[in-house]
Amino acid sequence: MPPLTAVAARGPSVTAWRRMAIVDIAVAAAGLAALAAWDATGMDITVARWLGGPDGFPWRHHWLTAGLLHGGIRYLAWALLAALVVGYWRPWGPLRSLSKGQRLWMLGTTVASAALIPLIKRLSATSCPWSLAEFGGSVGQYVPHWVYGVADGGPGGCFPSGHASTAFAFLAAWFVLRDAAPAAARRWLAVTMVAGLVLGAVQVARGAHYPSHPLWTAWLCWVVSTLSFHLLRPRAALPS
Repeated sequence: MPPLTAVAARGPSVTAWRRMAIVDIAVAAAGLAALAAWDATGMDITVARWLGGPDGFPWRHHWLTAGLLHGGIRYLAWALLAALVVGYWRPWGPLRSLSKGQRLWMLGTTVASAALIPLIKRLSATSCPWSLAEFGGSVGQYVPHWVYGVADGGPGGCFPSGHASTAFAFLAAWFVLRDAAPAAARRWLAVTMVAGLVLGAVQVARGAHYPSHPLWTAWLCWVVSTLSFHLLRPRAALPS
């Protein structure tokens, strides 16, 4: 039996690449349609009103949501990123099934996804729910994030969810592991999605984001990985 690294080096066939591209683009398109439909319903502000009131959001300063699941989880994300850096030089676990080029692509795309979200946040005019006057803040009106160029009078910088990106940025590993180590790839995808959704829900409960914000983060990270994966084709050898 050939070593795992040799199997990974050969990579998927041209037919497999096309099939993966169709699936990845279909997921992105379906996600975009679902997010657009959600935004059109106006449910973001409705959910915020379920969770908060004139006195703010009860979960905003709770030790579990503000401490462990907000501040503390960042250390775990940094630790995992450091493990991927180490894994580039000294592969561990499922990374042993990847070529060095694939590991470099995974690391670079993870960093690119994580860097994109705060960049978009800096350009966002949307303020967080806890900034609205109806939740104890000073912003007088709610302006959806998709109303481009219209400021709500607050600090802005709320869209999308940076906290959720500490999990969703690691979606990149799914793209290279699914062919080389399918079982590990499925576990990685499941853990990444669950972690991202939990972290996003925590921020929504705290009044730091509207429900669509972490979902848009997931979509953006998926699109970054999809474009990077199919444009760069990270593998050791390409079929002619």
